[in-house]
Amino acid sequence: MIPNILSIAGSDPSGGAGIQADLKAISATGGYAMAAITALTAQNTQGVRAVQMIEPAMVTAQIAAIRADITLHAVKIGMLGTPPIIRAVMNALDGLDVPIVLDPVMVAKSGDRLLLAAAVAALRAVLPHATVITPNLPEAADLLGQPEAISRDQMEAQARALLALGPRAVLLKGGHLPGADCPDLLAGPGGVTWLAGPRQITRKTHGTGCTLSSALACFLGHGLSLDQAAARAKDYVARAIAHADALNVGLGHGPTHHFHAFQKDALT
Repeated sequence: MIPNILSIAGSDPSGGAGIQADLKAISATGGYAMAAITALTAQNTQGVRAVQMIEPAMVTAQIAAIRADITLHAVKIGMLGTPPIIRAVMNALDGLDVPIVLDPVMVAKSGDRLLLAAAVAALRAVLPHATVITPNLPEAADLLGQPEAISRDQMEAQARALLALGPRAVLLKGGHLPGADCPDLLAGPGGVTWLAGPRQITRKTHGTGCTLSSALACFLGHGLSLDQAAARAKDYVARAIAHADALNVGLGHGPTHHFHAFQKDALT
């Protein structure tokens, strides 16, 4: 069975992050991808130029239309932006019993803020509804009101602190740690597991967080355990980064190659 995966997030017209990255990642990992858009952005690989939030009622209507007609197997939530949209999404998902992956999108790769500071408290209230949250280190620090972790010990402490806020599991991404490794930490009721990986020296990392969370949602929708899904998602993103030099997109932080396993033979 091909699982139906819904992404709820903002749009990136340059195609590397947001809804566009989600649709690519879900499709590349074997799911049927759907989207409810929360925001329109004017951005490229160099930065975000403008953001226009979608009316909360329209966000609700998009999700309601999908739920009325299509069986969902997992949901990925990305950019929410404002407290009214956060509330609209949570109300629209009420009663849905499928894995929910929450990527707490706060700041774009360029440094532009995508979540209003006033919305952080509202986002914290969403955490108990998530099967797993996937913050990076700056996002974890923002959610906790703490300095950013700079060591594995601090990462583990913050992952446990995030668990205490209510999600069933936390996949804390360690890409901002210094060093040659790029470790992620999966924390849940059964303890913690480190997911190792070498750091790849490249500027083509636009949308990696969106891509990871979408792949994770899709693998959960396939019925994999959280441990299996997290490992598969991390491997998929690592390969997408490793093959990103096949793309020539933009002058800033370029996108990963979501379809690296398919497009190499497209013209043969």
